[in-house]
Amino acid sequence: MKNQKISWLAKAVYAAAAILAVAPTANAMHIMEGYLPPAFCIAWGIVCLPFLVFGFRSLNRRVQENRRSITLIAMAGAFVFVLSSLKIPSVTGSCSHMTGTGLGAILFGPCAVSVLGIIVLIFQAVLLAHGGLTTLGANCFSMAIAGPILSWLIYKGLSKTRINRRITVFLAASLGDLFTYCVTSVQLALAYPSAQGGVTASAVKFLGIFAPTQLPLAVIEGILTVVVVIALESFAKSELKAIDFEIEEEKE
Repeated sequence: MKNQKISWLAKAVYAAAAILAVAPTANAMHIMEGYLPPAFCIAWGIVCLPFLVFGFRSLNRRVQENRRSITLIAMAGAFVFVLSSLKIPSVTGSCSHMTGTGLGAILFGPCAVSVLGIIVLIFQAVLLAHGGLTTLGANCFSMAIAGPILSWLIYKGLSKTRINRRITVFLAASLGDLFTYCVTSVQLALAYPSAQGGVTASAVKFLGIFAPTQLPLAVIEGILTVVVVIALESFAKSELKAIDFEIEEEKE
């Protein structure tokens, strides 16, 4: 019965992904193809390599220890794909979207999410023209490394307090989402500093472009992540225990 419920959840996620995959192309948080100078593309790619190596080893170890964790890994990856494919136009003329990486960071840690994130980014760049291959390193660092690291730190830190688990998950996912955009703004500012004010002024300008739509989207992502965690705690307890995730009712 549990396997049927988990299968139903997985099918729902994949169906949503298929629907969102046909959304029209737009310039969004992912830095588009050819936008960054070659030196920056190479540098960000090099920065990502250690995280990807550790992430691959982490996922491989989890799968070797327990094959049942593959289901949760796949769902976490699908969650990233679905949310990061939904692009919302901004009043400033840009677009924003959720990242979905907070869930994977909570379940598997930030390094593991870097692998899931780069797979999603490659598919989006090739199939949806969302982001780019030359900017893959920069996009991977902001969305699949920096954001998940903050989400993981917030979750681990608040889990040691008496703060309600759902509030902890919400804060981890929403703040990790916002941090992704902060990092993206800095990446763009480093590549294109303002003539007056330099990198700082340019970063503030990019943050101002993203903020109108990203702030409410971060709240929505936090709520969605809480809903998914509650569903997993209800329908996939054995799978969560297999990856040493502490169930809320057991904590109480």
